[in-house]
Amino acid sequence: MASTQKNKVNPKDKVSYHHGDLYSSLLKIATKMLNEQGINSLSLRKIAENVGVSRTAAYHHFKDKNDLLCAIAAQGFNQWQKHAEKIFTDDSLSKEQQYRDFVYGYIHFATNNPNLYDLMFGRTIWKDHGSNETLRHAAFPSFDFQVKMTKHWQQMALLPSSESSLRLSQVIWGTLHGIAKLMIDGIYTDNSSVDEMCECAVNLFLSTAQSSSHS
Repeated sequence: MASTQKNKVNPKDKVSYHHGDLYSSLLKIATKMLNEQGINSLSLRKIAENVGVSRTAAYHHFKDKNDLLCAIAAQGFNQWQKHAEKIFTDDSLSKEQQYRDFVYGYIHFATNNPNLYDLMFGRTIWKDHGSNETLRHAAFPSFDFQVKMTKHWQQMALLPSSESSLRLSQVIWGTLHGIAKLMIDGIYTDNSSVDEMCECAVNLFLSTAQSSSHS
């Protein structure tokens, strides 16, 4: 009985929807369930029940659970890219502060949305080639935008220009992903330690660029 209760969404949390807007309502409830209860809580039947529609209605929008997971992950990539674009286009920030905000912003996005982040980058979707077109159309442009930012910061001599923009983006991403996972997985729980690692990552790449320019 306790496990059944756990998977229930409070009736007050149910979303209302209008005709033609059921897709976004299902996605909103699914994302909420993922964030609060984890990936094992998700099923189209439970989500449909919490929205107040039949399971058949849910299957009109998502053919199976993997299709639903891809839609949730795609939404996460779109959310992160909007945040990154906001940082990158903020002319009130120096280029150094833009980069620093990007680093801290990435870590905070990941640690504030741990279940979503694990879904976005986890083996549940990618390892078994379960990604669909919806997810790829969100995930790949999100990384392409990071490459664009990296290339611009290289041109501004903020990051080392001697490296490939693609490879440098991958290394920066790998560094930030590692820090994020250390915190999400409970290896580090002290925010001050994570902030110090973020600052170290910022200083490391910036100092590398400065060393390259003087050589």
